Parts: sequence; structure tokens; C-alpha cells
Amino acid sequence: MHINELQDEIIEEFEDLTDWMDRYQLLIDLGSELEPLDDKYKTESNLINGCQSRVWIQADYKDGLLYFTADSDALIVKGLIALLIRVLSEHTPQEILDSELYFIDRIGLSDHLSPTRSNGLLAMVKQIRVYALAYNIETSQK
Repeated sequence: MHINELQDEIIEEFEDLTDWMDRYQLLIDLGSELEPLDDKYKTESNLINGCQSRVWIQADYKDGLLYFTADSDALIVKGLIALLIRVLSEHTPQEILDSELYFIDRIGLSDHLSPTRSNGLLAMVKQIRVYALAYNIETSQK
């Protein structure tokens, strides 16, 4: 499924919930459904700088696609990373680099996250794009 189609699905899910407590609960539920990250990937190199919580993102490249796994010690943050993985995992590095992540604003995350969580979300997006850029450069040099 295309990145924009995945974003549109998320927007629809969140539009059904008008109360922000329900939206936070959905984020927590999404985070709890996230596959646990293997402890061997909970390393300093996978730890995201700029997050108040501890967040690890692991990227694996297989058959031209990037696959992301992640974990966090904070429930809402874990839900945020689950959304990013849902949208960006299993796409080519170039698709990730070309994507505009409009769902973040459209579901109101920008307005309803604390400044530290917003900074953390931006740091997670930035790290995913760094992985995509690195794999894009690596594959173009082969």
C-alpha cells in the first residue's frame, strides 16, 4: 500500500474519535500492539537523540525495502512510533525520502502533544529519514 494511502487510513481512524482522551488511548493501544524490539537492538546507536523518553529504532534493508522495528519506555511515544512504522516501513528508501508526512498535522498531533513529545516525534521522523538516506546512497553506489 502506498504511503499516502496508509496516512489516509490513520486519519480516518482518528477522525472517528472527537475526544482527545480517546485519541491518546488509541495511541497507547497502538503502542501496546507493537512487536517488542529485541534487546540486542536496544543500543546507543539505535537510541533516538532529542526524545525525553527512551526510543530505539532499528532499520533493516531487504529486497529493496526498509523495515523498521522500534520500542520506547513511554506508552504514548510507543504509539507514535507505531504510527510511523505503519506508514513508512516496507517502502523503498526513495519513497520514504519523497514522502510528506501530512497525517501528523491532520490528526492533530502537532497541536495536542507537549513540546517535548513533539520534539521527540520530529527526532523519530528525522532518524527514519536518515536511515532511508543512508540506504539510498548505499544502494545507488552499487
